[in-house]
Amino acid sequence: MPSTPTRPAFELRIGEVHLTVQRIPGWLVTAFATAVGSVLAAWFTSL
Repeated sequence: MPSTPTRPAFELRIGEVHLTVQRIPGWLVTAFATAVGSVLAAWFTSL
């Protein structure tokens, strides 16, 4: 049975630039979520 290639998690094509990310690391998701949470908390408390 032939294996089908998996779709990349993120693919960006702009002209000659072609960026493909196969798998997003868990630590990067955690860092991004923490940063977004901190920014939103600061924004809501400043209102």
